[in-house]
Amino acid sequence: MSIIIRHIKGIMLLSGALTSTMLLAAVAPATVLHSTFGETLSGPLAELVVRNWGILIAMVGVMLISGAVNPEHRRVSLLMATVSKVAFIALVLSNGTRYLAHGAGTAVLVDSAMVAVFLVYLGATRQQARARHAHS
Repeated sequence: MSIIIRHIKGIMLLSGALTSTMLLAAVAPATVLHSTFGETLSGPLAELVVRNWGILIAMVGVMLISGAVNPEHRRVSLLMATVSKVAFIALVLSNGTRYLAHGAGTAVLVDSAMVAVFLVYLGATRQQARARHAHS
């Protein structure tokens, strides 16, 4: 646990950088959909939704990077990223194994590891956060 606490800045920087790569969906929505899910959607609405999805995921990545360099934002950044990643994992897994052979399977594994590390950090630092809040 202490190794995660000692290295959380680097962990968040790496996690944020990886998560931010989904900005590619804003530029090349069909390519990202195909590589992630092995399927494509077509039409202007599909492009709009996928582009927005990519931007929102990239924003979570930027939030992780921000939390890495600004410790006062760290907990909220980790909480928001955890909620976002758990939702994605649950949605992918709700389709059984349909998308696991594609990039979504890799994303589920990587995001699951990130969630586990984030939760360990949040749990380990919970008492510290409560003590700081009580003194405010």
